[in-house]
Amino acid sequence: MSVVSRRKVMGTFGVGAIAAAGVGAAYAYRETPAEPPSAAPPTVRKATATGANPVVNENTHEGTADWEVPADARLSTKDHLGQIHGYASTTSVAPGEPISFHVSVRNPQPFRISLYRLGHYDGEGGRLMATGPELTGSRHPVPAPHSESGAIVCDWRPSWTHLVPSTWISGVYVAVFEAEDGHRSCTPFVVREQNRASDLLVVLPFTTYQAYNQWPMDGRTGKNLYRGYPRPGAVADSNHRAFQVSFDRPYSDHGMPRWAELDVAFTRWVEAEGHDVTYATSTDLHEGRIDPERYTAMIFPGHDEYWSKPMRDVLEKAVDVGTHLAFLAANNVYFHIRLTGAAGGAPARTVACYKTAPDPSPDANGPTERWRDLQDKHGKKTGRAEQGVLGVQYNGILAKPAPLVVRRPDHWFWEGTGLKDGEEIPGLVAVEADGYDSRMPSPKDATRTLLSESPYRVKPVKGSPPKRRIQNTGLTEHEGGTLVFAAGTFYWPLALQDKDHHDPRVERATRNLLERMLLSRGQVGAESVGV
Repeated sequence: MSVVSRRKVMGTFGVGAIAAAGVGAAYAYRETPAEPPSAAPPTVRKATATGANPVVNENTHEGTADWEVPADARLSTKDHLGQIHGYASTTSVAPGEPISFHVSVRNPQPFRISLYRLGHYDGEGGRLMATGPELTGSRHPVPAPHSESGAIVCDWRPSWTHLVPSTWISGVYVAVFEAEDGHRSCTPFVVREQNRASDLLVVLPFTTYQAYNQWPMDGRTGKNLYRGYPRPGAVADSNHRAFQVSFDRPYSDHGMPRWAELDVAFTRWVEAEGHDVTYATSTDLHEGRIDPERYTAMIFPGHDEYWSKPMRDVLEKAVDVGTHLAFLAANNVYFHIRLTGAAGGAPARTVACYKTAPDPSPDANGPTERWRDLQDKHGKKTGRAEQGVLGVQYNGILAKPAPLVVRRPDHWFWEGTGLKDGEEIPGLVAVEADGYDSRMPSPKDATRTLLSESPYRVKPVKGSPPKRRIQNTGLTEHEGGTLVFAAGTFYWPLALQDKDHHDPRVERATRNLLERMLLSRGQVGAESVGV
């Protein structure tokens, strides 16, 4: 099937010079020399509205697996020891802008910072983009949690500031910190090109990354939006959780956020497929940098649970203007949050979510609780349950992985997979699941198709037997043909690329989805049968 996007061409964008930025502690750096494009074309080349695809050219460069910092590696950093760890000054940066890295080294010694772009790169998964100079490492203190909010905010001086060259294209990047003794950790960031139109915009869930981040998990200090330590040496519990979490701190242990493997798997897969793609973060949605009209589809590949009102506004605008949406995990758009700036003035550096606790400072958008619980000033629920946008919504944590049970195998989504009605894809439904709830709001003027109906057991609460629930993979088609897809399980993106979960039938179904989206924008013929 030919893949041709019909969106308006918005042009390309790139600014800046290759130089060290004069922000904080800045140093010279060495950028990996550019290589000429390979003479051999990639296996798959997608047509684009711009007539050019910089992602395909980028992936012809030599790759490396050195970007990986496995959690269980002998020389990976552990929070209780803190051999080397650091954080970035921003979750996303544009070409021509600076990004700083703040690094602490437990035993003073030299260290380096290397920057990698993630993608296909002939299966290696990453490309070395720049290596900083040898830096002198020193130990920085771990701040005490704020007495009321529980926020842990580091104020470490910048170790190295890098000005992103205009030659770098949008992508998922990782900064790897390596001490002279071999210990390593990392932190992710995104290079955005919000002024370049692309067929697909991939959005990484940095607000959810931070919600789960319990740095430092040292048995006494660390807090996230789920748990904290009541006393040194005790098991962390929900009664001592934080109500606010800051981006101004490292991610736990080796530095890759919890469930970031979902986003990495999709990134490697979508670039191997040769799609024209740019990247952004959830904070970019919040800050108003993203215009959904520039894209044929917006893809949310990972667990994307924590959403501010401005973030959700972008989502709803996308549907209104005919931009397709695909959520490839589960439990998305669940908690309403506030994003506030840092004391130094940097915007969107703190995530606030009080959940069931009283919110001391709700703004005009309401308290920070579940979207489905939000009420107006008269105490009436506002109908903002996530199912009203996604077509399905979170309904449970699995006791153990369960098979995805296929429904509607005659639908174009399952075309070419060979699957039959009731056939099972083993182990695909895992961690958390979505399902259709007839009691909750549904998308207006739209038709919903449930593409799976998978029984599973909910993780039991202590003292009670596990409950039975139903997982649904959902596809909503709006008037005019705009599509909203929700996979309803964490393992969907892993089935695309991860060697332990790969399933070619899931790959084929995902190709069918993206190709259908890219055929047109908001003008796909109605072929779904509703619930």
